[in-house]
Amino acid sequence: MSTTAFGTAIAQARDLLRWRSPLRTELWAARLAAGLDPDEVEPFLRELAEDGGTEARLTLAALSVVNAAADLSPSAGGGAPPHDGEDAGATADRLVDAGIFVRAGHGVAETLPGWVRRMGRVTCEGAWYGKADPFGEQTLAALSFRYENGKEPHLLVVAIDQVSGGLAVDAVVEEVKFLDDLDLRPEEPGAVAGRVLDAFELGDRIMGAMVADTLSAVRPIALLRAQAIPGLVRPAPDDTVSRFRELPELPGAREAFEKLVEFVGDRPLWWSPARVTQFLTSWLPREALLSESAIAAMPEVVRAWSRLSGAHAAVLAQVEADAPRLPALMADDSLAGLGKRIALAQRDQP
Repeated sequence: MSTTAFGTAIAQARDLLRWRSPLRTELWAARLAAGLDPDEVEPFLRELAEDGGTEARLTLAALSVVNAAADLSPSAGGGAPPHDGEDAGATADRLVDAGIFVRAGHGVAETLPGWVRRMGRVTCEGAWYGKADPFGEQTLAALSFRYENGKEPHLLVVAIDQVSGGLAVDAVVEEVKFLDDLDLRPEEPGAVAGRVLDAFELGDRIMGAMVADTLSAVRPIALLRAQAIPGLVRPAPDDTVSRFRELPELPGAREAFEKLVEFVGDRPLWWSPARVTQFLTSWLPREALLSESAIAAMPEVVRAWSRLSGAHAAVLAQVEADAPRLPALMADDSLAGLGKRIALAQRDQP
């Protein structure tokens, strides 16, 4: 980091000492860490230690706090998040040991005003989860917090991309009233925090996944907040399937629904026109062995599931367009995948 950038950081820390805001300081430190290239980290931390002033010590303490969760994250391997605009897979090319921040700032907070030691010490006051868009192609996991002195309430919201498998693609820290603009259901904090950690862990493992420019600067805060919640549930379940109460009273409906559940897997909120087509015209003919009654019942089962998923006109229209083709597609053995072919051969053996 250049001398100019170091001076800017010290000037910003001076302002933070006047504001006495743990939240503002944490967010600042997370942005600061995200802006460091691997070869800049050690010289920057060394310069802070050599300076030794109050501003430098605040910077060390804040960097230590916000990187503590990443240092403990087994999936991240202690790595820093990608820079803005990088894909998640590029992280592997620029890993920074988060522990270097933790070690550099160890014990420094004790030399600073008392408000500094409140950083990271929050209580979760609520959790919510739901669709970010009508078709659930992204979901939102939201957690609200307040510091141990009861001040600075804030909301963490993480966007989780379902199409890409359930990885974190964006995150923000906002005022709690931001929740008023989101259509989310209350859930147990441990389950929502588990989803957040699962989503970041998956993002660390997927090569080439694109994330928002803003994610890297909020990622340390998201990990810190999620890991602080007691009773974490991992992998976190989704109760959408268990809330389904509209199974048609038709022969084969239960069998058909079981295949639908197998298809949606752990991403049941994602139900779009494209996913309807994939299920009815591709996945079922390729993967599923179904009785004639289940094939006949499938359109009604899919209509009922689509109503649970919001009864969006585009989805229902896609069901009507694709459902009539299902019997012929299921009867075409040339569409069967290897697993289905083996199952068919075993079924037909005398």
